[in-house]
Amino acid sequence: MLKSNQAKTGSEKRVQAHEKRLINCGTVDVNQLMPLKYKWAWEHYLNGCANHWMPTEVSMAKDIELWKSNQLSADERQVILRNLGFFSTAESLVGNNIVLAIFKHVTNPEARQYLLRQSFEEAIHTHTFHYIVESLSLDQGEVFNMYNEVNSIHAKDQFEMELTSEVLEEGFTTSTPEGAQKFLENLIGYYLIMEGIFFYSGFVMILSFHRQNRMTGIGEQFQYILRDETIHLNFGIDLINGIKEENPGLWTPEFQQHIIRRVQEAVELEILYAQDCLPRGILGLTAPMFREYVQYIADRRLERIGLKPIYRSRNPFPWMSETIDLGKEKNFFETRVTEYQSSANLVW
Repeated sequence: MLKSNQAKTGSEKRVQAHEKRLINCGTVDVNQLMPLKYKWAWEHYLNGCANHWMPTEVSMAKDIELWKSNQLSADERQVILRNLGFFSTAESLVGNNIVLAIFKHVTNPEARQYLLRQSFEEAIHTHTFHYIVESLSLDQGEVFNMYNEVNSIHAKDQFEMELTSEVLEEGFTTSTPEGAQKFLENLIGYYLIMEGIFFYSGFVMILSFHRQNRMTGIGEQFQYILRDETIHLNFGIDLINGIKEENPGLWTPEFQQHIIRRVQEAVELEILYAQDCLPRGILGLTAPMFREYVQYIADRRLERIGLKPIYRSRNPFPWMSETIDLGKEKNFFETRVTEYQSSANLVW
């Protein structure tokens, strides 16, 4: 009789899928992964695991040879250095935001499972820039401190850090409409703007070298990062739309206009960054082309969270659409130069 009562008491405490919420789960146990409610979050986690890679698997021999030669112009070197400088810190900012801000306030275990995977990927991306800088014997201080020394990079990073600082304030909570909206703004700022807009000009610039069979080691690593970022963006959009659906009172006309203004501000920051990277045209790229491109992708991001496009610009880089489409990409992982050790073969 006692065992029966104990079993009944235990079953009454079990989490039911319908009780789960993305934020503000109340008394629901956030440690119980099963049963899944948000299967999209688990799918993103599995996709992330399937894309696992390490930068040291990519040979930098040809890049080193080209970098040491006189075959790269000063403008081409600046484009490469500027993008290494931006990405090297931006990936850390995204990782810090996940660990210090997002993870705490997302109260669903399957979404948290993906966030753990994403935070590891951000560490790999930061490792990537360390690997590139060491391989090319670049000035480490120049590259990794560029966010303090180059105004166009500093402005983008400052835009993002402001979003994190508010969520990290003592006493911040998503239990009030104001707090939940601020958290939603953080998610939009990091997923749609940082990873969905600020990263994409850099992808175009670096992959333009790769398309001409130059700096192929860096290009291949950026392709890996682009694969990861595509999943990050898709997860972020699902998370944002899920929170909107569960908390319809947050998505007020005033808040929507606020988000549109933030996106417009970000677009102008990204255009300034492109102008800084490309004072003169190289590789068939010009700064005006990036105004069109940034506006084009900003419209796509707005549409995916239910807002109307505002720029209606065309895409000057149609080849990027195929690169972003994971289903059409070649299997980059066939080019790995090393193999992982199984646990039986690890040397301690």
